[in-house]
Amino acid sequence: MPEFGVGGDEPAQELDALGIVEQRGTYARCRVMSTAADRTYTTTVGSQEVELPLVPLSDDLTIALLICVDMGVSFAETAGRELAELMRPARPEIVVSVATMGIPLAIEASRALGLDDYVILHKTPKIHLGESWAEPVYSITTDKPQRLRMDPARVGAVRGRRVAVVDDVISTGASLSSALRLVRRMDAEPVVIGTLMTEGGGWKEVLGPDAALVRTLGAMPLFHPDGEGGLTEDWG
Repeated sequence: MPEFGVGGDEPAQELDALGIVEQRGTYARCRVMSTAADRTYTTTVGSQEVELPLVPLSDDLTIALLICVDMGVSFAETAGRELAELMRPARPEIVVSVATMGIPLAIEASRALGLDDYVILHKTPKIHLGESWAEPVYSITTDKPQRLRMDPARVGAVRGRRVAVVDDVISTGASLSSALRLVRRMDAEPVVIGTLMTEGGGWKEVLGPDAALVRTLGAMPLFHPDGEGGLTEDWG
């Protein structure tokens, strides 16, 4: 069972607020510059146990922060292989993921599925991406709307194929919904959605019928203050 832990000697982490929010969804306008991991949350990602720092995004909301690009090669290989086994029955022909956190997962899941190609969608504007293949990502965390972009040169790799859309964590489902819209605009079929973890339960309403496509290696709650200095778990 997940449990709270205490990490006494972990170094402070310098956190870019928008980076956290992009991965964790549309919760609150905030500015988290750094935090000491004095409280942690222990859970499992498939067969692997992880201890995650609890990071406050606002006075009312704290998350368990999973940064998969910092988890190491072995973690990504094992997680990608285990997630691939959950997705394999859907017979995906290509994996699509979102930069940056989804990249290790896309590589390892593709390798485990026996696929030699994958496609990455981007939230950061780049000169080669343009606006032909872009979808808005609705968020209250920034003053301007974000956009999820697809490299026009990679559309042919996706068009008409059975697609596995993967991401590290599904929280509100906002980024995932944009990715699904892009995939469908390419006349491709999302047949499965793979993730390391789901967070809370708000994503189910956002995804609607597509929530049934989700395959996950684990789940964790959101956290809210209990009024006595502790946190309560919110599974949505």
